Amino acid sequence: MSDIHIGAPSADSVGRTRAVTRHLASLPGPLAAVVVTGDIADHGTAEEYETARELLDTGLPTIVCPGNHDDRQSFRKAFLRETGSGGTAGGGSGVGSGSEVGSGGPADGRGDGYGPVNQVLRLDGLTVVLCDSSVPGRPEGYLQDETIAWLDAVLTESSGTPTLVGMHHPAAALGTPYVDEIGLREPERLEKVLRRHPQVIAVLAGHAHTPASTRFADRPLLVAPGVVNTLLLPAESTARIPVDLDLPPQFSLHVLDGDRLTTHTRMVV
Repeated sequence: MSDIHIGAPSADSVGRTRAVTRHLASLPGPLAAVVVTGDIADHGTAEEYETARELLDTGLPTIVCPGNHDDRQSFRKAFLRETGSGGTAGGGSGVGSGSEVGSGGPADGRGDGYGPVNQVLRLDGLTVVLCDSSVPGRPEGYLQDETIAWLDAVLTESSGTPTLVGMHHPAAALGTPYVDEIGLREPERLEKVLRRHPQVIAVLAGHAHTPASTRFADRPLLVAPGVVNTLLLPAESTARIPVDLDLPPQFSLHVLDGDRLTTHTRMVV
């Protein structure tokens, strides 16, 4: 799932997110994990993250990465329970439990207070790697040098396991002008890493607020729909930011069979 935007003024972000997580919890079949590809909070406030943390606690292994609306410092405090000194506070729910935090940390010298939030979730027969493509204060995405190096190292370590690599910003154009203008910058840097690691079976993203699929680095690029709303294509609307607030929240359901991934999209009504 992606783009829950807790605190968004134009939609019932809490109600829509709760509807999706309750639906996931009610499914009779087994789910291995929940992956959330960014834009958790709309304004990056501590209150929005605490609400999001509660809503996303489904009891399943869950891995979450920031998006362009997120604030790294507040994100880390809420989801990783990190204190301002880089330590970890006690307590909290299970969101993010079982994931390993990668490179980047407090006071990293760049002026944003915190480095990229890169994480790994290791499951039985599958590794999920989420990279932080957010750029503090900017809407477009970029994978910092330390993230690229960290990703290469993680993929080398998990070379024998099917792997999904995800981030907030799509690495390829989707035919949605507003989103394509603020997509991932210099995607060729990511492509070079992926081509060295054949166990990566697909790339996951969000940001576009619409379910989409294309190709990147000769792999499927699978974009999760937005929970908070749906962005329309130019053929569907002439507005610069054509958002449909009436369509119900959606999520993607991925089914892995060996190294073959099949993706289904579901609306929650």
